[in-house]
Amino acid sequence: MTLDTSNPTIARPIVLIVDDSPDVHRLLKARLRVEDLDVLSAEDGPAGIEIARQAHPSLILLDLDMPVMDGYEVLRTLKEDQSTMNIPVIILSGLQNAQDKVTAFDLGAIDYVTKPFDIAELKVRVRSALRMQQLIQMLSQRAQIDGLSGLWNRRYFDTRWTEEVSRGARHGRALSVAILDLDHFKSINDTYGHPAGDAAIQGMAKILQAACRQSDVACRYGGEEFVLIMTDTAPKDALVLCERIRASLEGTIWPMHPDRRVTISIGVAGSAGACDATPDAWLHTADQNLYTAKKSGRNRIVCSELPTNTTGKLRAAG
Repeated sequence: MTLDTSNPTIARPIVLIVDDSPDVHRLLKARLRVEDLDVLSAEDGPAGIEIARQAHPSLILLDLDMPVMDGYEVLRTLKEDQSTMNIPVIILSGLQNAQDKVTAFDLGAIDYVTKPFDIAELKVRVRSALRMQQLIQMLSQRAQIDGLSGLWNRRYFDTRWTEEVSRGARHGRALSVAILDLDHFKSINDTYGHPAGDAAIQGMAKILQAACRQSDVACRYGGEEFVLIMTDTAPKDALVLCERIRASLEGTIWPMHPDRRVTISIGVAGSAGACDATPDAWLHTADQNLYTAKKSGRNRIVCSELPTNTTGKLRAAG
């Protein structure tokens, strides 16, 4: 099973330099060019925080003595924000007082390098921090993958779904979600055995992966139920994708029971733009549509559109 290609362990790591000295930026960019990483730059704290939130770098090199917003405040802000709190930070500073180091570590820095620094030593520290971050990300990802289907699990979905609903409302983006449930799944297990049921779940996962775009997020919701997040996707387009999935599953021949087809019922909730509905409200609508699909005869899709508003556009405009 191929996993989401946005997997952070596959892409080149990003190192963000936050320092008010152009000379430091030039030096680090030149010396880190030979490393297998990408470098981003910010010359003050607020810019660095914004880039960190948008780019989610693998590591931040942060100066302490900066105008507008010093490094301590930047570090405190990063560690209080759920979207950036797990990004490792190495302090690069001319401040050599022991209390400065203690404060930096208390705020969440993983290392402290004093200026002027030895570039060879810094590169080793950067490599070490990136290796550790990669291992942490790999462990975290493994904990969020369903062992049977190879899809993201419910834990991952709960976090990702909340983020996508918030992002869609804030930026006025289309968004749809589908809950998919295999029809008469219990009878497959009872008639052909649990290996046949497992094969149906794995086959459904493969169909989802084949049908989905890179931006879609397919998860196993639990048991024979799946959920699909479709970002930047209006309900009418979500309906087209879900019909492709439904038809593909219906047309699959199963080696353990070639005369018994497996079908699926799907409930979809979507919005063509900004929507004030809570994550739970979205899922409730999709679940109600799934219930209707089941009661209407199964092997079908029921889709509804949530009302849009201008809240997201107003927020984006400030």
